[in-house]
Amino acid sequence: MTKPSPTLESCAAAQSRAVARLFFALALALTLALPLRAQQPLSLAEADQRAAALFQQSGFTGMVMVIVRNGEVSIKGYGETYPGSGVRPDANSLLRLCSVSKVFTTDLLLKQVGEGKLSLDDPLQRFAPRGKVVPLGPAGQRITLLELATHTSGLPREVSSYPKHTPHFTFPDKDFRWTWLPVQHLKTAPGTAAFYSNIGFDLLGDALASANHRTYAQLLDEQLLRPLALYNTTLVPSQQQCSRLLRGNRDEGPCTDTQPSGPSGGLYSTPADMARFLGYLLREPGFPAPPADDLAVHIRPAQLKTMDGLSHAGDPTGIGLAWIQIGDPATPSAIIEKTGGGAGFSTYLALSPARQTGVFVAVSDGEKGWRVDLFHEANDLLAALANVPPLPPKAPRPHLARKHKSARKRRKSAKS
Repeated sequence: MTKPSPTLESCAAAQSRAVARLFFALALALTLALPLRAQQPLSLAEADQRAAALFQQSGFTGMVMVIVRNGEVSIKGYGETYPGSGVRPDANSLLRLCSVSKVFTTDLLLKQVGEGKLSLDDPLQRFAPRGKVVPLGPAGQRITLLELATHTSGLPREVSSYPKHTPHFTFPDKDFRWTWLPVQHLKTAPGTAAFYSNIGFDLLGDALASANHRTYAQLLDEQLLRPLALYNTTLVPSQQQCSRLLRGNRDEGPCTDTQPSGPSGGLYSTPADMARFLGYLLREPGFPAPPADDLAVHIRPAQLKTMDGLSHAGDPTGIGLAWIQIGDPATPSAIIEKTGGGAGFSTYLALSPARQTGVFVAVSDGEKGWRVDLFHEANDLLAALANVPPLPPKAPRPHLARKHKSARKRRKSAKS
């Protein structure tokens, strides 16, 4: 009987070892992949537990958390409606939305663009009251509605400090700001830098009202609040609604008519209404369709000389109409967000459009201020709910903080 040659035996053994290594590699790959496949999105019950733990560490007086995800809705309250009340906030508690109000303003803006009543490139001057002149950039550039909506108009954050004993979001009114505006000098040429501007959004609201021959409050009610059945979202709260307003550890003044600053920050709402608004933004079934480009990015940071006041929740990778994009847009972790704060409240709305998931959180101030990074924690919660990798923490910029502090001191000295 002829024996196999040593060469053939070596080849067969080598092939067997290669096959064995291949099977081992495949088995290892499958083993490593099992945790990834087994990983599930955070359940709403688990999200409630995380939010409760966040609240316990926070130092806030009260907190509400709203989650909408692919038809699921969760509304939870934590803490107290005011110090010592012993009553937990609920779906009908009244909240100040603060700058989250700006998202409603740009929704109206895009509705008017869709109806052909105006264009994003229209100059603000087109809608100015008779005899009022909008200041120009150094080379004669006009401020457009797009620049107002993206904080790139060159206007400052506010017209001035509030007069004493003025209720929140009741200053400046239209007459004051249009008397103030014509004598201003823009901080930068329109479209070249981003500086967060509340007064810019109030002027944008004036333009929308002018284009429709309505007050801003009337336009908001007719085109957004009533169609979405947001019956507790208002600029003119009733006495009964005001009785449900969350309060922090300080007296922040009366619950009152906030039409003067409605476009920039004056809206009141409830967790139940914000759940419906989230469903609308996420294009859930049963809601009217929002404008097609409502969450679109219009400006990339690289297009601008500088940015200031837009990075509270993370480093911007895009600027939309009121919205800020954070995270790499080429990954599912990118989110669209809007922060708010004032009058004893902090608010935050964040969306993962790719995963049909959104969160809204509102808190009332506690005695010792924030003990947690509310926006970062909300971003992590959103990532877990959407089952995507969390965003990295915001990059520290201490040198910029010192620079801004020095600039504020110089402005204060110049005013005095």
